Amino acid sequence: MKCPQCGSEMTLDSHRKIPLMMCYECGYIEGRTIEAKKKGETNYQHLKKLNFNEMVAFLADKLNMPEERFAAWLNEEA
Repeated sequence: MKCPQCGSEMTLDSHRKIPLMMCYECGYIEGRTIEAKKKGETNYQHLKKLNFNEMVAFLADKLNMPEERFAAWLNEEA
């Protein structure tokens, strides 16, 4: 069965009392209404809004790196 929201193949989710078809790509579950797509912002747009300290904290966390070391690396002169 194809997902009506994204078109991916749906799989049977048998972890519930009543097994339902579920799309693991977009999270659609059989019988739910299809919501209008929300206009989200891209990662680049989100990063542009952050100040330096917020950006360092966000990127250092994603890179599994200490914030102080990452900030020092960004502040180095080439």
